[in-house]
Amino acid sequence: MSSAGNNRNGIGFPPEGAVVVHFDEPLTLAGGKVLNGCDVAYETFGELNASKSNAVLICHALSGDSHVTSNAPPPPEPSPEGVQPEGVQSDNPGWWEQYVGPGKPIDTRKYFVVCSNVLGGCKGTTGPGSINPRTGKPWGLDFPIITIGDMVEVQRRLIDHLGIDTLLAVIGGSMGGMQALQWSVQYPDRMRGVIPVATTTSLGAQPLAFDTVGRNAILSDPAFHEGRYAEQGDNPARGLAIARMLGHITYLSEQAMHEKFGRSLRHGEHLNYDFASQFSVETYLDYQGDKFVERFDANTYLYITRAMDYFDLAENFDGDVRRALGSTKARFLVMSFTSDWLFTPEQNRRIVRALARGGRLVSYLEIPSPYGHDAFLLESPQQARALAGFLACLLRDVDQQSAPAVELASLGEDEKKRLDLERIAQLIRPGESVLDLGCGEGRFLAHLRSAGGCAQVQGVDVDVDKCVACIEHGVDVVQADLDQPLDCFGDKSFDAVVLSRTLQVVRHPPVVMAQMLRVGKRGIVTFPNFGYWRNRAQHIFRGRVPVSRNLPFSWADTPNLHHLSMKDFEDWCRSRGVRVLRRIAMDYQADERIRLLPNLRATDAIYEISRE
Repeated sequence: MSSAGNNRNGIGFPPEGAVVVHFDEPLTLAGGKVLNGCDVAYETFGELNASKSNAVLICHALSGDSHVTSNAPPPPEPSPEGVQPEGVQSDNPGWWEQYVGPGKPIDTRKYFVVCSNVLGGCKGTTGPGSINPRTGKPWGLDFPIITIGDMVEVQRRLIDHLGIDTLLAVIGGSMGGMQALQWSVQYPDRMRGVIPVATTTSLGAQPLAFDTVGRNAILSDPAFHEGRYAEQGDNPARGLAIARMLGHITYLSEQAMHEKFGRSLRHGEHLNYDFASQFSVETYLDYQGDKFVERFDANTYLYITRAMDYFDLAENFDGDVRRALGSTKARFLVMSFTSDWLFTPEQNRRIVRALARGGRLVSYLEIPSPYGHDAFLLESPQQARALAGFLACLLRDVDQQSAPAVELASLGEDEKKRLDLERIAQLIRPGESVLDLGCGEGRFLAHLRSAGGCAQVQGVDVDVDKCVACIEHGVDVVQADLDQPLDCFGDKSFDAVVLSRTLQVVRHPPVVMAQMLRVGKRGIVTFPNFGYWRNRAQHIFRGRVPVSRNLPFSWADTPNLHHLSMKDFEDWCRSRGVRVLRRIAMDYQADERIRLLPNLRATDAIYEISRE
């Protein structure tokens, strides 16, 4: 290995502020070819701490580079180990400017951020535009085919060069998410956290088709010259622009394109009746194509899209993603976006299912956005909070700091209405694993972990903002609709599953209960008792839907879809072969347990149940 300083290698220049390092060690690629050394362009932001435990690797998407953010202070002088290269400050905005930097979610006052241009890139790292040492000319199509795994191997060499043994986290969106996932498989012991965003474990037929059309646009451009356009002083600009235009369409949602362009004309109010660009969407795509040609290399586009095509996380594991991810001990935060039709939420949920069923710690968010696949690059309060909260939790674990204690008395307003939580906590034994269905902001689970000594706590909630709050509280959470099967969790994977004041608000209680008793060794169910005498009295004497302390809603704004009493619930359990292990009837207005005539006198019911 030798330092190459700030060399500007090949037809692509590294961003201002990037450092280029050369590795002499031969690189054997997945396809069997060997590169006799390679250059890597990278940038660092923030400072590596004394224990080298705060390093975050950010992996870029197809058209990105090492310049993830701007205004980075110059790295300090090299340490005795040579892990801190010299760099220069850059004020140019980075591709993830809103998320990385001082005071931002990935706070460079706390974390040492590393971002490198990928192998095959055109921004300083060895790629098809680099000089082939054997011929003295650009590689062109003589450059060997590369894979996502090859990119990760080069990143691993860079991380070793920086003297980092274990990364705090590997983060990436789209193709960057593929790299993050590959890191967890290829080097499962080298990171504490993994954050794949808007990504997939392998491309489906439709994305493969888009890539094929984009490459054919480049290959059929007369200026391509079989990949040797640099030697000819030419550039297949039209083909590359078309490839970019096609790709850009896949990054946007139909809603976003309709709202931004519709059928509006760029100039005037009348059609020209020719084939020049007239609609606003046409001129927008023309602009995107032209700007891309100014900063990207056509051969690099061919090689990187082919690497994405070849990516299959489970290829060497008989197609089993759970097996592929089985060796990692990292904690995961997976995020997708509702309108992303390129790497859909369902593709991201498959990752979550594989992780959860494999016993890995995982959180999942499906963030509402109208902007399609590009949403991960745009400002999102939920994404920002989740990134900041997840990284803070990882760093706290590294520093062996206990999570902040959460007392039941400090629960939020929504949770204070759940007067059953203290009783539920008494039913959970130390060391047990707990799944909370409808977990809200996760404070109750955080309390069980800090005060109850629970080995593992996991939440499920349909509300994305509540799920983000869970992550901020250090609680793993999966955003999901309880009326859908909880297929991300295996049979009997939790000691206790809690369904607190939620049974009456779900649409399909039998589905929820069946999933609860499948996933948990036992269930703890609580609900307001509609058989309570005050509720009955309002029905009988006033002819009105009851509004009381345990049912504080008018008929027009109640979340309750089902109005069950304790007798109703017990009848249902008998009919389904569900065993009632314990029944606790409470009058929370009087703060006392009811033993005589509970269906008449109790405001709320707590049941511990099982199928065993």
